[in-house]
Amino acid sequence: MLLALGLGAGACHRAVPTTKGTAPGASTSTTVRPSKEAAVKAVDFDSPYLTAKGKVQATIKGDEKSATINIRMRRDSAIWISAGLLGFEGVRALLTPDSVRVVNRLDKTYFAGGYDYLTKLLNVPVSFAQAQALLLGNYQAAPAGAALTLGTGPSGGQRVAYPLNGVIVEQIIQAASGRVEKLTLTETGSNRSLAADYADFQAVDGAKVPFAHSLLIDAKQGAVGTKASLKYSKVSAGAAGLSFPFDIPKGFQRVKGNK
Repeated sequence: MLLALGLGAGACHRAVPTTKGTAPGASTSTTVRPSKEAAVKAVDFDSPYLTAKGKVQATIKGDEKSATINIRMRRDSAIWISAGLLGFEGVRALLTPDSVRVVNRLDKTYFAGGYDYLTKLLNVPVSFAQAQALLLGNYQAAPAGAALTLGTGPSGGQRVAYPLNGVIVEQIIQAASGRVEKLTLTETGSNRSLAADYADFQAVDGAKVPFAHSLLIDAKQGAVGTKASLKYSKVSAGAAGLSFPFDIPKGFQRVKGNK
């Protein structure tokens, strides 16, 4: 179900490093990039805080799921997610750069550990930086030395691609806003791939950069496919009253992650 919450796009079989985040309060929209990266006109969501509410629908191994979702984020620090149906919370998760905590109220279980849990659950390596970049729709710069290719996207924007550890990373950047509208990760020599499409960009109170109110995810690994759509009904970049409550109810059984 965590994939349906919007965390299922860390990478393909091999993890894809993302750019190092800036301290809260700093904008990443003017990031200095070396060589060809300097010509990339990507603009990142520059708010250190995010609060969002919406609905997620997913098909995982043929099983259809839907839920309401609430997301709170303090950039580079914490991602808090609550998902439920008809006003009842089913799952709550709190991610930090070095820990993952999840409470499942439906089966009265919880997990507390590292990102190996999400890696096992989703069958792909996952990190905090990757989950954050996915949710914010931010550009993932090529590391130093990568053979970056610049081209024109289907709508006149930029197409940026580079190989990294056996994975082809491709990003399509809007011409008008500079926002990433599509991210595709394809593992060479295999049938593993992941695509994330961002749409319905709208202005957000407290932010200088528009935010995608629609996210579509299509992940494929062999014969197994997962599709998820996340549509936000309310998004704010303000920090007023932002908190990340998380506790483990008495009597819940601990679930062991992948060692």
